[in-house]
Amino acid sequence: MRFSANFTYLFIVLIRLNLHMHGADELPPRIVTASRQESVLFKTPWTADTFPEEKLLQKQYRTLPQALREIPGIMVQETSMGQGSPYIRGFTGFRNLMLIDGIRLNNSVFRSGPNQYWNTVDPLGIGRMEVVKSTGSVPYGPDSIGGTVQVFTRNPGSSPKQRAYLRASSAHRSFLGRLEITQVISDQTSVLLGGGGKTYGDLEGGRDLGRQTETGYEEQNFDIKIVHEFSEDGQLTLFHQHLRQNNVPRTHKTIHAKSFAGTSLGKELRRELDQDRNLTYLQYNRDLDAEFADSLFLSVSWQEQNEVRDRLKTSSAELQGFDVGTIGLIMQLDGTSSYGAWTAGMDYYGDDVDSFKTKNGIAEIQGPVGDDATYDLFGAYANIESELNENTNLTIGGRYTSADAQANRVEDPLTGNATSISGEWDAVVGSIRLSREILEESVFLFGGIAQGFRAPNLSDLTRLDSARTDEIETPSPNLKPEHFLTHELGLRYRKDKFSFSASLFHTKIKDMIVRTPTGAIIEEENEVTKVNSGNGFTEGIELLARYQPDNQWQIWANLSWLDGEVDTYPTSITTKVREPIDRLMPLTWQFGTRWTCETFDFHIEGLLRVAQKADKLSTRDTSDTSRIPPGGTPGYEAFDVRGSWKMDETTEITLAIENIFDEDYRIHGSGTNMPGRNFIFALNKSF
Repeated sequence: MRFSANFTYLFIVLIRLNLHMHGADELPPRIVTASRQESVLFKTPWTADTFPEEKLLQKQYRTLPQALREIPGIMVQETSMGQGSPYIRGFTGFRNLMLIDGIRLNNSVFRSGPNQYWNTVDPLGIGRMEVVKSTGSVPYGPDSIGGTVQVFTRNPGSSPKQRAYLRASSAHRSFLGRLEITQVISDQTSVLLGGGGKTYGDLEGGRDLGRQTETGYEEQNFDIKIVHEFSEDGQLTLFHQHLRQNNVPRTHKTIHAKSFAGTSLGKELRRELDQDRNLTYLQYNRDLDAEFADSLFLSVSWQEQNEVRDRLKTSSAELQGFDVGTIGLIMQLDGTSSYGAWTAGMDYYGDDVDSFKTKNGIAEIQGPVGDDATYDLFGAYANIESELNENTNLTIGGRYTSADAQANRVEDPLTGNATSISGEWDAVVGSIRLSREILEESVFLFGGIAQGFRAPNLSDLTRLDSARTDEIETPSPNLKPEHFLTHELGLRYRKDKFSFSASLFHTKIKDMIVRTPTGAIIEEENEVTKVNSGNGFTEGIELLARYQPDNQWQIWANLSWLDGEVDTYPTSITTKVREPIDRLMPLTWQFGTRWTCETFDFHIEGLLRVAQKADKLSTRDTSDTSRIPPGGTPGYEAFDVRGSWKMDETTEITLAIENIFDEDYRIHGSGTNMPGRNFIFALNKSF
């Protein structure tokens, strides 16, 4: 395993500190996502975090991706207000996995770079969120290289209840709201009905940048969940979720962009995106009184992702998009044996894709991805956790994955004629984790190795669409799968008023699919295609500490250090060069404190977010001039204050001031700056 000199030095420092902290009072006690079985968070042999509903509401996150920005090792890039994409341990796009109640949000048209799809999950409809890093492909299949994020939608309660949530902010010129009704149909059946909307105006930047015009958009969402309890050991859940976003601009590509620290301005007159996403599922859980298994889980789902992009240039008008329908099937059994607790199951996801594009009213062969396309993903997995002795556990897992892609209408980049692209791939991957509780409920050590596998998807193989600044990506047949191998060591410590956690990881990258220039010019844009040239690594350290001297005060801090390099062809010349990974997260740390008044059920907290200059750039970073300034993205310091007052059992008011000093800054790789001084008001009322 390869370590850089800096990495080795930091590892020595970590050992001398003998620390790694996750506050026991901050994190809920149990987690599901890590191993597909409920387990105690403190004793989970993965780096993991959980977010209860209360934290999501009190923190006032505007979007789901923003809820991840205070976690060590995660950088949330925002191409626009409607497009947030987390970089988890250096990976983004389709190399991270999002689950909704166990069902994959990811599909075969997800892009490699930052995308907007995680923002189609409304954080106001979430009851709990879990984050597990570097899981590899065993638990949930391809895509979970950097990490897996799972959201659990809100459940109806056992008694009738209504809830209203309102949020307004000054810098976003936004109003967000959700109304929720719980109705009890019978002793066994209850229903939750929820819906709301969001409207955003032009974003106000910091003291010098000012208003960023043509950045606002609108959103509407709706969901219904029906839960029926058959008996004490069986449950059936029917769920439907709908979200629509209207006229989401990609401002940095247009003439409405504002230059920040030397970034270039776009050339297009308009680029806006409409999105619809619908998810419907039926899930059955049952405890089994059987020798072969303890519980059964079945899920059948149908998900639709529809996207339309309206692009107006000085010389042409384009309308393009796609419709993706995905059927999902999951069957899982859990049980115990003389060897330990085990989980085994199968899952299948089948995409049916229609893609279109018209230019000046004339239909073309395909849209952003191949038309008349399908993608089938099948997996079979097993995992067992064995107790080697009283304090030491061994967890071993394996998965077989097969992927089958077929696109019947793809534009040949050389001839311009219609052609087809297909491929089949499969792999067996494994993971092994070892954990030991050194001091009961105080010191927990864990480490492991996890394999990752990702077959080329339809976006890899068939994309014909704009990429970064002045780039157009063309179809790339004959790609092969990517492979990853992650080594991780972790330590958790908690004692009395203090807790600490640290994670050390190294991911080996083999055959990663990367974009490379061809030297050709297509409609005034540089052509790029994809090749399996990316051998390299990412590695890093994540630290989190918390101190609670009494019931009123809490103090916490975290730090993230990341490094990574990958082989690529920076020019059309076939000379391979090792460069930093794209949009490498700079050294980042956060410091916060919180004071609670138990008498009036009130708290106030401050958070300082600091990032160094992001100047370790790849050639493609350097050429992305509309998002990344010359020499790199400047560092920043942003200070936020927020407070929450629970007036009674039914009413909670939250106030916040973000970026108090009105700094001009942007997250590395983003297309717009973050808000300047931003006043936020939120009301959560149940009745």
